[in-house]
Amino acid sequence: MAPMMPITHTSPGLDDRVAGALVGAAVGDALGGPVEGYAPEQIAERHGGRVQGVVGPWNGAEWRTARPIAPYHKGDGHVTDDTLMTHALIRVYATVRDHLDAYAVADHLVPDLMTTPRWIPELEAEALPLQRLFLAEKWLVARVHYGHVDPREAGVGNIVNCGAAMYMAPVGLVNAADPAAAYAEALDVAGAHQSSYGREAAGVFAAAVAAACAPGATPASVVDAALALAKDGTRTAIEAVAEVAVRHTDFEPALTALRAAVAPFDTVGPDYRAPSLGARRPSRLHAIEELPIALGMLLIGGGDYRRTVLGSVNYGRDCDSIATMAGAIAGALHGEAAIPREWSKTVAEASRLDLHAPARELAAVAREVFARDVERRRTHEEDFALLAGDPK
Repeated sequence: MAPMMPITHTSPGLDDRVAGALVGAAVGDALGGPVEGYAPEQIAERHGGRVQGVVGPWNGAEWRTARPIAPYHKGDGHVTDDTLMTHALIRVYATVRDHLDAYAVADHLVPDLMTTPRWIPELEAEALPLQRLFLAEKWLVARVHYGHVDPREAGVGNIVNCGAAMYMAPVGLVNAADPAAAYAEALDVAGAHQSSYGREAAGVFAAAVAAACAPGATPASVVDAALALAKDGTRTAIEAVAEVAVRHTDFEPALTALRAAVAPFDTVGPDYRAPSLGARRPSRLHAIEELPIALGMLLIGGGDYRRTVLGSVNYGRDCDSIATMAGAIAGALHGEAAIPREWSKTVAEASRLDLHAPARELAAVAREVFARDVERRRTHEEDFALLAGDPK
């Protein structure tokens, strides 16, 4: 009998998937930043067609004074607060080196945002991350640091948006291939920041990233994992968007239909820059727009990073966060090689960020946490066996 040949595994390993997710999220963020807040039609008119890669500021050289987004240099490969918050959460994992909860946010994330100056690409200056964050993220500091609110409940009262969901990819990566664990941990972490469907989206997004890390994962299996855990309006919104997405293989003809599918669940309304009076309030019937659309673009793009992210960018509205989420999931599915090298190189250089150091750190933490989980699980098995009268 001929000797058996060793099995060759072509599926990306943990380190590659972590790098793919984090680099992919940052690149998606940077591509979406300069067109955030605009409609697909406005984006096409401004850029002479669909955005195909890194573009400059919407207002060109007038970005420093042009409203409504001055003084932020959005474009030219600059990441936004989505990536700044993602990297901040990774630093918390690097300190705690175990699963996180809302108290870890209070003890480590909030002080990091308040006390340590870092390079802020959109400001083209070193500053406290807090000085770049918007009100929904500043809420963390106001409630936890100044208000001394129980971190598990501090998110109650905040505007309900994608603020917590946008940086939950690290939770999914630490719980790689275990969507239920990622969902539970993200809900705990996000309790300091968000409530209602904003918090729910954080859990579901982390679960989607964890599901994308599983060997053999596909866009369909990722969406199935998200639906298995999602509750209330978030689940219904994902279902509605997925039903549209599976009928398309190109984002262009799907843009209007995707928006129509998610509109009943989105409280912001048709004009993203002029939210309705019912916008961003807690509800079991509604959902953030960003996560369902990111999952829809993943299905339309067949998981291909370039197609998934470009669809997310050209959707407009809060497209930097949509592309951040979509980029993280697509990157976790296929590893870093799926991300166009010219994009990641431009973003790293323009943003003056090492996009790989956080990935290396988080992959190491994920291995340590898994080893601890195995030890804790074995201890529990032994204790339960004794309790049940069946010692091993």
